[in-house]
Amino acid sequence: MATVEMSFTPLPAHVRTARLVATAVARRSGVNEALLDEVRLAVGEACSRAVEAHRLHCPQEPVRVALTGAGGRFEVVVSDCAEAGAAKMAAQDGIPAEQPGQAGGHGSAPQELGLAVIAGLADDVEVARTGSGLSIRMSWPSAAAVR
Repeated sequence: MATVEMSFTPLPAHVRTARLVATAVARRSGVNEALLDEVRLAVGEACSRAVEAHRLHCPQEPVRVALTGAGGRFEVVVSDCAEAGAAKMAAQDGIPAEQPGQAGGHGSAPQELGLAVIAGLADDVEVARTGSGLSIRMSWPSAAAVR
């Protein structure tokens, strides 16, 4: 199956659409019906985190989601560009950018709790800092053959 890519404006209402699309692509990729609720919840949590970060630091930039079902795995990657937005805003305002671990940053307590929830729902999770923000890769087992 080819990769399905989507981007959406950082509004909480669009998180629901991302969850619905992820569930549909997961089902099409052969993810067991019993795992679809976990996919839906994990994608919703990852997208909510990205929306919150974007609304604080770069509200005009879209949140990006890539969904792929291949090789017996269904993979979702949610990417934000909030760190680049925070740095740009700080430079414009002449103030230091937030450091990870400060309130509202990617390292704050509610954000870390969200990562724990995602880790509990997905079969495999990888969080990586990119040049522009944070990327959360989640995957679940799927049927080897695409229907």
